[in-house]
Amino acid sequence: MQYWAGTAAIGKPPAPSVVTLGNFDGVHRGHQAVLKLVVDTAKQHDLKSVAVTFDPHPRLVHLPEEPLVPIVSLPQKIRLLETCELDATLVIHYTLKFAAQTAEEFVKNIVVDALNARMVVVGADTRFGAGNSGDINTLRKLGKIYDFTVVEVDDIGETERWSSTWVRETLTKGRVAEASRILGRYHSVEGEIVHGHARGRELGYPTANFANDSQGMIPADGVYAGWFTNGTGQRLPAAISVGSNPTFNDVVRTVEAHIFDRPEHEELQDFNLYGQHCTVEFVARLRGMLTFEGIDALIDQMEADVNKSRAILSGNAPEIDAPEPRSAR
Repeated sequence: MQYWAGTAAIGKPPAPSVVTLGNFDGVHRGHQAVLKLVVDTAKQHDLKSVAVTFDPHPRLVHLPEEPLVPIVSLPQKIRLLETCELDATLVIHYTLKFAAQTAEEFVKNIVVDALNARMVVVGADTRFGAGNSGDINTLRKLGKIYDFTVVEVDDIGETERWSSTWVRETLTKGRVAEASRILGRYHSVEGEIVHGHARGRELGYPTANFANDSQGMIPADGVYAGWFTNGTGQRLPAAISVGSNPTFNDVVRTVEAHIFDRPEHEELQDFNLYGQHCTVEFVARLRGMLTFEGIDALIDQMEADVNKSRAILSGNAPEIDAPEPRSAR
């Protein structure tokens, strides 16, 4: 897949294409269905398949006072779009100046001149241009002027429409198994492994601690069963903790993973992940964060978390998200 950081990177003349537009935050199953239609249509008509997306998310530009946490970072999004077998992705740097274009200016500058679109695939609720003045009817009218057809995509989902908003809501509540069903994969967070307080190591449950600038939306505080992939691509089962540590009065919110069932011959000191770019995939939520009255109670709970994680990841227990506890000790 070609990656174009702005229209200047495309080059001239552009190949005739089938284009779709969107934020594609999370690249969930709804996005995947639209992108498959774009790819299949492009192949059928001997055209190039192109996705146009924006960075940063437009809401962060228009409503900076209402922070929105992207489900995936831009690098994660590009990798996910690449798995959809697109010919190219155009990322437009979103600014207030760019947003001030009229609907027709946007279509002419991006869809027509930059991408030479012959077909545009969008949902019925698509909006574009200054003040979101353009809609699908506007696009159809402009298509007659600039010689492209518009393909309307119906809402896609099961019980309700798959959406980035729905994914974000489930992650905010820690319902990662539900998020996985919408995404079509496990939600992941990735970043560099850094030194922590080493408390887990002292308790017999060493953890890999992710840097604070890790990529991907972090789900609600709690403990999760999941998969850990190290810098060499080795995928291992893990119990993942998200949040501050109330037992030790920590205030910094962190993501840390205890990797279990490592090879028996591997010494703890040889399992050095510091500085590696690693990934955790969240499979199911085990519990919320608790405050323990003593170290022994904490160790007992950690053992229970590992055993439950092992059962879920081995397929011997359902991937059901645990609700928040009514009270914490």
